[in-house]
Amino acid sequence: MAETVFHLPDLGEGLIEAKVLEWHVAEGELVERNAPLVEVETSKSAVEIPSPQTGRVVRRHAAEDESLRVGDPLDKNTDVGDKGKLCRCYCGKPEKAWL
Repeated sequence: MAETVFHLPDLGEGLIEAKVLEWHVAEGELVERNAPLVEVETSKSAVEIPSPQTGRVVRRHAAEDESLRVGDPLDKNTDVGDKGKLCRCYCGKPEKAWL
């Protein structure tokens, strides 16, 4: 499985850094593409950053209340491909086919 490092994106003109307010996923947890990944605060607003792919969070590169510059590593995910679909019920656990 391929690992992908996601970097803090450019969140707006003139913004060069953001502070991590809250992680919505823990290390080792599966996350679906476009699901909330992390909430960050810039000098202008708080922004929720979605996961760019379905995968397992291998490492979070910043702790809550830590500041990052645009382009700094945000987290690392392992691509789980089609087997990484999450249960559609309230539990959020992997589907049985993936276990």
